[in-house]
Amino acid sequence: MWIEKLAGGVLQVDTPIGPRFVRLHFKQRAYLLWMFRNFPSLPHQVLSPREQRMVDRAVEENGFASMLGMGMPDSPVIGRIEQRITVSADVLPVRKPMAGSNAMARERSEVASA
Repeated sequence: MWIEKLAGGVLQVDTPIGPRFVRLHFKQRAYLLWMFRNFPSLPHQVLSPREQRMVDRAVEENGFASMLGMGMPDSPVIGRIEQRITVSADVLPVRKPMAGSNAMARERSEVASA
């Protein structure tokens, strides 16, 4: 199994439109075999900056393809990168203090000190 992955394995990258596969050079396959030695799937966020750059570079150089588009439906998958969509939090407007909040705070401090 390791030999087949080293000889012609691909990297699966989950995208919003479905899984895509990346063909790799020999050195990239060897490095990814080591990276995925304990886990079949890893989120992109847990990779080291070096590993993230290597994956991003492999995608840029080789591009995505569907498994059928690659002409090799039997290519072994070395590992899977989970691309999570980062959802930005909505920025909430700044809340204005209540009109009587200062008076209430003063009353609490007076009661506490008494």
